[in-house]
Amino acid sequence: MSDIILKVKNLTKVYDDKPVVDGISFEVKRGEVFGILGPNGAGKTTTLEMIESMRPIDGGTIIIDGLDVAKNSDAVKRIIGVQPQSPAFQDKTKLTEIIELFAAAYGEKVNAKELLSEVQLDEKASSFAEQLSGGQRQRLSIAAALVHNPKVFFMDEPTTGLDPQARRNLWDLTREVRDKGVTVVMTTHYMDEAEILCDRVAIMDRGKIIAIDTPKNLIKQLLKRGFEKTTIVEQANLEDVFIDLTGKALRE
Repeated sequence: MSDIILKVKNLTKVYDDKPVVDGISFEVKRGEVFGILGPNGAGKTTTLEMIESMRPIDGGTIIIDGLDVAKNSDAVKRIIGVQPQSPAFQDKTKLTEIIELFAAAYGEKVNAKELLSEVQLDEKASSFAEQLSGGQRQRLSIAAALVHNPKVFFMDEPTTGLDPQARRNLWDLTREVRDKGVTVVMTTHYMDEAEILCDRVAIMDRGKIIAIDTPKNLIKQLLKRGFEKTTIVEQANLEDVFIDLTGKALRE
């Protein structure tokens, strides 16, 4: 079995004669957390959507676990899980029913309450989706995306808009997913999040990948180029203070 589960080569997407994704290439190893970073409009979400077989590929190839995405989209969708930026569920549907519905779509049977417990939603199992907070909806979307035991899990800016407790809880969930042997590919605008969670990151700008390496190596390379800033060594930050004073427990 190859150590590479995702291989992207010369991937291109063009809108109005302008390349939004401009011939990018990268590989993702099995069992790692891989981050795709970049400013708004860099092409991150478009890249994910092509990899997920949700958007047509204009050029290049994508191979996931030996499957060509352009030629085997149905098979690819059976081995990936996707958490979108803004998860949406039927408001008047109970959480257990949502999990069972997603599982049925893949021909799977699951213990809905057990799966909800893994994302700390066991107390909300009989609640309607419309009663959930933003953080709870994100955790529900993770549970729903994992009902079929995917090999690769895609997360698109999963912690945007979450409070510190919910954000750190989602970090823990991401690690737990990774520890189960699932490869995680994520986008985020939070550099501290990428530095903490990602084994490697690709930095995109204007549709191109301009750097790819581990966060530590990218920082070392920056320092070797002569970068300097006022060094203030802090043992904690304001978010740590907030968590310490208010507790790690989720309030939702």
